[in-house]
Amino acid sequence: METKNIMIVGVGGQGTLLASKLLGRLLLTRNYDIKVSEVHGMSQRGGSVVTYVRYGEKVYSPIIDKGEADFILSFELLEAARAAEWLRPDVGTLITNTQQINPMPVITGAVNYPEDLLGKLKTLGLKVDALDALSLAQEAGSSRAVNLVLLGRLSNYFRDFTEEEWMTAIEQSVPEKFLEMNKKAFHLGRIA
Repeated sequence: METKNIMIVGVGGQGTLLASKLLGRLLLTRNYDIKVSEVHGMSQRGGSVVTYVRYGEKVYSPIIDKGEADFILSFELLEAARAAEWLRPDVGTLITNTQQINPMPVITGAVNYPEDLLGKLKTLGLKVDALDALSLAQEAGSSRAVNLVLLGRLSNYFRDFTEEEWMTAIEQSVPEKFLEMNKKAFHLGRIA
């Protein structure tokens, strides 16, 4: 099997690391060789967080080069734009939350948040799958469940994994007191 590459991008505190760990647990059920690499920006202060998940028969490096990501899972629109050049041309899919979180230069008034980022991404010829994951997470019970909403959406592209396998990975990754809410968020993302 050819090595597959998933890049997860977001802002500190959005649950990108939990998403990568959950995805890793899922992939382990099929005995794939998996490499996960976490790149933290100023994650504790709301900065960029990037995680690479690579899996296949034999994976030699945890790093994804530009133009090699089969999927980019983006928790925030500006992060989607920053990561777009990592997407595999013509065949890669960018799954993005439409939420906009102002970075520090926007907060301080030094620059404005870019206008119509989603439209600009689509004009690049990218395969973009956008959804309001924040609203779905809030419907599930917590704005912090954006990560599970986006994994639910990603699950539609992983047809060879059953919903039960995803649920098992969620159960193994999420604390019991948040389990039902996270399962609901996953389901809402899956059917959105």
